Amino acid sequence: MTNKPVTESETRKKGSIVGKIFYIIANIIVVFLAGFAMLLFFSYRWMNMTWKRLSIDELLFQLTMPLEGTGGGMVEKYLQHALLPTIIGTVILIVLFLFLRKAKKLYRVILVLLPIASILFSVYIVHDAWVRLGADKYFSKVLSGPAKTADGEDDFSDDFIAQNYANPEDTTLTFPEQKRNLIYIFLESMEMTYADTANGGAFEENVIPELTQLSEENVNFSGDPSKLNGGISYPGSTWTIGAMFAQSSGLPLQIDIGENNMNTQETFFPGITTLGDILEDNGYNNTLMIGSDATFGGRRVYYSTHGDYNIEDYNYAVEQGWIPSDYRVWWGYEDEKMIANAKNELTRLSQEDQPFNFTMLTVDTHFEDGYVCDICPDTFGDNQYANVMACSSKQIYDLIEWIKQQDFYDNTTIVISGDHPTMDSDFCNDVPEDYQRRVYTAYINPAAEIADPTRERQFSTFDQFPTTLAAMGVQINGDRLGLGTNLFSDVDTLTEKYGYEKNYDELSAKSLYMQSIADLSLDNEALSALRDSSVSGKMTTTMTSEQAHSYYFRFSDLTCSAVNKIRPSIVKVWTGDTEEDEENAVTFTSSESTDGSFHHLLLTREMLIAAGIQDPSVVHVKGYAVDVNGLEYEIASLTLEFPEPTLANGEPKQEGRFYLMDEFGNVINDDTVPADEEVEADSTDDSDLMPEEKQGLSENPEIFTEMPDSGQ
Repeated sequence: MTNKPVTESETRKKGSIVGKIFYIIANIIVVFLAGFAMLLFFSYRWMNMTWKRLSIDELLFQLTMPLEGTGGGMVEKYLQHALLPTIIGTVILIVLFLFLRKAKKLYRVILVLLPIASILFSVYIVHDAWVRLGADKYFSKVLSGPAKTADGEDDFSDDFIAQNYANPEDTTLTFPEQKRNLIYIFLESMEMTYADTANGGAFEENVIPELTQLSEENVNFSGDPSKLNGGISYPGSTWTIGAMFAQSSGLPLQIDIGENNMNTQETFFPGITTLGDILEDNGYNNTLMIGSDATFGGRRVYYSTHGDYNIEDYNYAVEQGWIPSDYRVWWGYEDEKMIANAKNELTRLSQEDQPFNFTMLTVDTHFEDGYVCDICPDTFGDNQYANVMACSSKQIYDLIEWIKQQDFYDNTTIVISGDHPTMDSDFCNDVPEDYQRRVYTAYINPAAEIADPTRERQFSTFDQFPTTLAAMGVQINGDRLGLGTNLFSDVDTLTEKYGYEKNYDELSAKSLYMQSIADLSLDNEALSALRDSSVSGKMTTTMTSEQAHSYYFRFSDLTCSAVNKIRPSIVKVWTGDTEEDEENAVTFTSSESTDGSFHHLLLTREMLIAAGIQDPSVVHVKGYAVDVNGLEYEIASLTLEFPEPTLANGEPKQEGRFYLMDEFGNVINDDTVPADEEVEADSTDDSDLMPEEKQGLSENPEIFTEMPDSGQ
């Protein structure tokens, strides 16, 4: 049997089929490479917008968390900011290819150059992200582990922290014959930034005048009695438990389990020696007083295992009858009540035989915008956070003045320090970029002299550790503990020795030394439960009246599968329809009901205008449940109208007239009064009533009923 010869037409036909297959494959490869490059670009852009100073270990931790734990609609935002633009760009590219098919030369050039450009661009994005995240240092250390010495021991000779750490166990500490008491006051989110520029702050008007006076009249290491000075918060010390750890151990809280998840551990860096350990070994009675739950962030674990502190937190205050069992505001109970309790405890401690260390943490000045207590002034008008800061300044000043009148004061050193710079979204927006934000610092009645009183020290919160002991009259051999330096001495701090940038870069990098001493349990039940956490809830929105167009928000059925505590829910409000508009949304924090069963919030047109929304006639609203770690879970979204309030008869208000309005925005006097005439109205104290119990709330009930569970 002979083979039939292949004709030229058949050869051309087969070649045409092969060419078409090659053409299709080539197009798929080109589109894939270009689409992948676009996805990398938009993902990297979204990552930079979401986390301003993200490190590789933080990124890896975020990636290990379940999708249900992503806060603030993070998945939706990623789809919107990264995946959607990629899909649109890819579709445009495919359409462009279809149009260019007839222009064969141009098409072939694009077919060759586009994949090359896509590959090069992808490499550039990956390299830039690699460098920015510090992945090279991270993986070289993590994958290889520490080098070994000739004796087989871990070699941390290239680890910045290990090389600069002064171990208290190897340092001689000599206490005075008469041991001094210590009062250490952590001020939540308090910075020297809030003072005016004349005093070293960055604000036009001094928000913390009393604290400014305290610092300048005492010791802050500025070298100038008319200037403030404060500690820099380096990575590992920029949130509350990290700050408390840094100031009492001289180390950054470098952990791989999330900033506030040390409450999942049974120990807290068990191999280190801290301020609490040192004082306990020298016969001190250690006490920690805070107005929130000490379990949060691992504070209970830290202070109970390092110094055997008596923990007097929100739960303790309830147990002791200091506050009613059903009383809860903000994070627990407010500073005004806690300061009154602190006075009682200081009086009691001063009557005991042991020297005491009384450590206190305020909470009213926590972001967002702080808690307005009954004695807060309105000095700064609608700037709530400034008023809360001013209130804290006055309360702490009065507390110090009270302490000075007590018999125990002469033998007591007082340290006042901000824990970390504020995380408030807009309070420091006008602070110049070249201004170094630092925490507030003041040493009062120290038993030490400054080696050079005219020298302006550059220091960090790590330096508080040895400086506090020195202020108590303790002699420190070498004047260094942890990463800190005794500021009363003439020894350079690490900031003065290496500069801010090197310290920041080194402390942002992974430290195998810190990893080795952390002794973390990464597979315990509590941490596993946290990784599998989910939050659900419902939001009900009710119009208080058609006249005022104010709204009452109620968050109920709030549950979290992994933690017992849920933070107050929040409502984000914005105008406009762009992504940037939503990113600049104003956040309002709800209050918890007296029995803790739900959260509630009232919003009026005046509140929105005061918050910076110039025309709130139509606004977008999203409600979020917030878990104990600060992750936000979107549970509802809607659009609401806040038009100009009208009179009861439906007519608009007249310009140049004065109207009395209730807290819901209702005009309560239809008889207009000239603006220059004073009107005196009866005031009824209904602060203890829930909003739904107040008159007028049910005049126009529920225009927007229960939202479904988030499914998260």
